[in-house]
Amino acid sequence: MIEVKNLTKIYDSKKVLNDISVDIENGEIFTIMGPSGTGKSTFIKSVIRLIEPESGSIIVDGKDILKAKSEFEIQNVRKNFGYLFQEGALFDSLNVWENVTFGLKYLTDIPKEKYIRIAKDKLKLVGLENIEYKKINELSGGMKKRVALARAIAHNPKYILYDEPTTGLDPISSDIIINLIKEMAEKLKITSIVVTHDVKLALTISTRIGMLFNGKFIEVNTPEKIKESSIKEVKDFIETSFIESK
Repeated sequence: MIEVKNLTKIYDSKKVLNDISVDIENGEIFTIMGPSGTGKSTFIKSVIRLIEPESGSIIVDGKDILKAKSEFEIQNVRKNFGYLFQEGALFDSLNVWENVTFGLKYLTDIPKEKYIRIAKDKLKLVGLENIEYKKINELSGGMKKRVALARAIAHNPKYILYDEPTTGLDPISSDIIINLIKEMAEKLKITSIVVTHDVKLALTISTRIGMLFNGKFIEVNTPEKIKESSIKEVKDFIETSFIESK
């Protein structure tokens, strides 16, 4: 379980995260939805300690990870997490299997001779086979995103964080990623935190949705109740998104 309490992050005197609190239950797909610039990516980057908040606590399995100070302690925190970056963040100089297993030497003590087998297994999980020796520039955008997902799960994390997972993808590739997020949660028993402005994605995959607006969660609820929300900002965001998608 992840418990976020009174989390605050300030950029240039603006509170991007404004004293927010939320609990994320084991095994759920918790989606953070909202317009660009409302603090969504800042939230998950704080969870993995890529950003240091000004105050608050992030309690993971009973331990406040913001109290980890040394690089060794922070790496131990990150072992529990997989992270799918918005742009994939793959290395063009490495082939596919080298990208998938890149983090293993930092996050595990798995022998290097096992890396190729791990890469093949994880690539198969995301629907890719026989591409482990290809270069990144030989892949489509959707395939790159799936390779990045294979890398995020290579070290068998307990939690996985998705930062705008469908951004820049065509509708078919987006649907593949949507289905994979659900499959990863079910097959691997992973707790998922998804950041998105994609309403279709949020309503399709989520156990619960948190609507983030001006640095605050203005509603946290099931997709069904979010669709029927009486909160103006939530209603407007959903209605505008559906109009724009037509």
